Amino acid sequence: MSPAAGSADRQAMLALEDGRVFHGARFGAEGTCDGEVVFNTSMTGYQEIITDPSYKGQIVCMTYPLIGNYGVNEEDPESAGPQAEGLVIKELSPIVSNWRATGDLSAYLQAAGVIGIEGIDTRALTRHIRRAGALKAVLTTEEMSEADAVALADRSPGLIGRDLVATVTCAEPYVYSAEGAWHVVAVDCGIKTNILRLLAARGCRVTVVPASTPAAGILALSPDGLFLSNGPGDPDGPVYLIEAVRALIGALPVFGICLGQQITALAAGGECYKLKFGHHGGNHPVKDLATGSVAITSQNHGFAVRLDSLPADYRLTQVNLNDDTVEGIEHRDLPVYAIQYHPEAAPGPHDARPLFDRFIADMAAARR
Repeated sequence: MSPAAGSADRQAMLALEDGRVFHGARFGAEGTCDGEVVFNTSMTGYQEIITDPSYKGQIVCMTYPLIGNYGVNEEDPESAGPQAEGLVIKELSPIVSNWRATGDLSAYLQAAGVIGIEGIDTRALTRHIRRAGALKAVLTTEEMSEADAVALADRSPGLIGRDLVATVTCAEPYVYSAEGAWHVVAVDCGIKTNILRLLAARGCRVTVVPASTPAAGILALSPDGLFLSNGPGDPDGPVYLIEAVRALIGALPVFGICLGQQITALAAGGECYKLKFGHHGGNHPVKDLATGSVAITSQNHGFAVRLDSLPADYRLTQVNLNDDTVEGIEHRDLPVYAIQYHPEAAPGPHDARPLFDRFIADMAAARR
């Protein structure tokens, strides 16, 4: 494929482990990065996406063709800065136009050391991933042959078996919200800022702890409930976290989101598996089996819970209408429930936000 329009010093290349290569123009930082390449179908929210720690270890391809038109700002990031390894888009908007903007996307990525490539056929890349599955890839702006880039992609570690939670969790506990009726301990597996905002908005005192915190350390904080956050990598990787949650089930109300659902299932004795190309975007339909209602949800995960591996004291509560994968589980008797999608989604959709209210109700019932 021909390079995107631009000077030679802006040339960039995306090489996949199976030999497919795309040429385009660089924006953001220079250098070389590797990761699993995935596509995201969201039309807005690119700043929230690239700052989501769940994308650690991944190169994100946006299917919407024009990215960067409303710039970046200081309110929308879901973490301290970009977490994705690289960004792939069809076209970078040359104009930033939004009253909230404080900068442009290219400069934002450059400051964070994140490489972007534009001018490639993102539709062709997305269709390729749908057929072949998520692939390891290398994104580079350096002088490198296609063969060398493909070989480098093939040698990259990928996600299977990797504990990436340890690379994104906080180093020390901290208090996000000091006042509220309910004390929630949130385990930071790569927690998104909007989760903390929504817990605080519902009257929760929130203490955030590293993912390596043992069960005894969490109980010593005297919480009313335990929140398990989203995060990157293979859910089988952070064995320490699985063991801690196993010890806490039955001791506290538990609410898990995304990786938090997978950790809950593993702690219960279940299993997880890798999806062909994952769920990444803001338009995934999820059906609640109890009510029959359907919510449009935001999702970002490459692994899923294996339904037939769950013990008898857990039940399926929600399913993905696109592929029937597990979207929600709960304990039959204990206040333990988890979902695979993001009810805190920013910029949206907001269909599933009432699930936070259920967590509050569980903590209130446990206190009584």
